[in-house]
Amino acid sequence: MGLIVQKYGGSSVADAEGMKRVAARIVASKKAGNQVVVVVSAMGDTTDELIELANAVTPIPQGRELDMLLTAGERISMALLAMAINNLGFEARSFTGSQAGVITNSVHGKARIIDVTPGRIQEAIDEGAIAIVAGFQGISQDTKDITTLGRGGSDTTAVALAAALEADVCEIYTDVDGVFSADPRVVPAARKLKTVTYEEMLELAAAGAKVLHLRCVEYARRYDLPIHVRSSFSPNEGTWVVANHPEGYSLGKGTNMEQAIISGVAHDKSEAKITIVGVPDRTGVAARIFQAIADADINIDMIVQNVSAATTGLTDISFTLPKSEGSDGTAVLQRIQGEVGFASILYDDTIGKLSLVGAGMRSNPGVTATFFAAMSEAGVNIEMISTSEIRISIIVREADLDRATKAAHTAFQLDADQVEAVVYGGTGR
Repeated sequence: MGLIVQKYGGSSVADAEGMKRVAARIVASKKAGNQVVVVVSAMGDTTDELIELANAVTPIPQGRELDMLLTAGERISMALLAMAINNLGFEARSFTGSQAGVITNSVHGKARIIDVTPGRIQEAIDEGAIAIVAGFQGISQDTKDITTLGRGGSDTTAVALAAALEADVCEIYTDVDGVFSADPRVVPAARKLKTVTYEEMLELAAAGAKVLHLRCVEYARRYDLPIHVRSSFSPNEGTWVVANHPEGYSLGKGTNMEQAIISGVAHDKSEAKITIVGVPDRTGVAARIFQAIADADINIDMIVQNVSAATTGLTDISFTLPKSEGSDGTAVLQRIQGEVGFASILYDDTIGKLSLVGAGMRSNPGVTATFFAAMSEAGVNIEMISTSEIRISIIVREADLDRATKAAHTAFQLDADQVEAVVYGGTGR
């Protein structure tokens, strides 16, 4: 008998029929002799609708109360799913995040998990019940308030519970058949990957791939927990996220390489760019700027600093950040402008980020040249560049991003011979 943690996204439980289909799938896992713990998201677009409702009441919802409101979506899902399972003749018990022992810090809206103490969950499965847990939520260790983990936090809930329960696998059910070499909505010829390493998946998630949440992959890597990404709408095997590719793994067409150069292409339209113009090029200035950004709890991504002009001793610093934090970022910089002494701030929210990810590029020096040649042929101008050992990211105009994504996918021979990707629910989660 194995222990499986399954997570179902909002598109999988969007309506009553979806609830029944998911319940039948869970019961099938139970009948196969497994102990089953399920983490569920809010139904369909419930979270977005609750946010809109809050914004209709007040332009600036208070964090504590907004978290209390948003967690209602997952509580509705967990109760309905438990009812559907009970209707099939199996016992199911639903638990909120706090009841499941998900303990977080006290940052509302994007809390981080500190610990998981799943005593009640373990008791339920020991007694033969199926445990249904509301994702995306926990309880603050300090204030005892209800908290939320940020968008996509149900993935993190599932992996954290699986690690705490020492589960054999965490299955993430979504509305596509696995992790693809690109977003199938943009690149219909994208192909499903059999395996992805934690390292590659971290880079893909950070680069904008929506199928898995970044923090859940970090958690899985820390505990060496296999993740199986698959569709709740089909019985097909999905993509395994593991420490290493199996021996002999290859992806590229017509190649006997041990590993593909590029595993996937990810794009992201959710970032904005801030350029600080006329920054004095002296020791400590950059530190002061980015410390102010960090103190405001703003995440930044790519950073580029120009060489200072010899005549003025001034330079420009550009960085990207989530669009949702753009106004906060510019406000922080305006407050320290007099202290730092830079000239002005430019804000641009019409950019897109395109990233190549693949462990194979470590030993293939031609990747950058091929990538940039593809952008040139597609008529796409590159504004910023950032690299890691297994990733190259560029910033382009948002209007050029889809064209650039298709061009890069084709340039690295990732296109499937026939259309493989099916988006069953429409959201990718």
